[in-house]
Amino acid sequence: KSDFLAADNWEGLKEYWKIDGNTVVGTAPEGGLKFNTFLCSKKKYADFELKFAVRLKGGVGNSGVQIRSKIHNMEKFAVTGPQCDIGQQYWGSLYGENFGGMMKAAPAEEVKKIVKQDDFNTYSIRCVGKHVTIKINGETMVDGDFEKMPADGIIAFQLHAGPQMEVTFKDIEFKEVK
Repeated sequence: KSDFLAADNWEGLKEYWKIDGNTVVGTAPEGGLKFNTFLCSKKKYADFELKFAVRLKGGVGNSGVQIRSKIHNMEKFAVTGPQCDIGQQYWGSLYGENFGGMMKAAPAEEVKKIVKQDDFNTYSIRCVGKHVTIKINGETMVDGDFEKMPADGIIAFQLHAGPQMEVTFKDIEFKEVK
């Protein structure tokens, strides 16, 4: 069994995050958040597969999963690096958080067709070498090589600045690819 979700492998602003078994819940407070903040792995990972089901309650807000990233502000747990995006039209895109913006947008028509905006969607991320594949509900959204992909880094779950929101990641499965 992977120790990926062991409580002592994660750091962040604890008032916003809860880890329960293989479920992670992030909740932005009433009045919302003024800044992006992340629940960050303490360990660094290189090649891996990460699968989960994710829901933005009521279809509100924005989240994402950082891969091969690093913390640049410990006070806010703000990060730098590639993000597998979750929310609005950005579901399934690869976005550079403080890392140059959009790396590869998911096809808009596919997102409209496939994503259930206020229910659970299965989401899979495979990152090996410079190659990243993102699938939602079994459909490929991003599949390509990214030259600027760092060699390794942390994985982190996002709460985006903005209104009150709740994101649930459940049935999380993680394995390193050797």
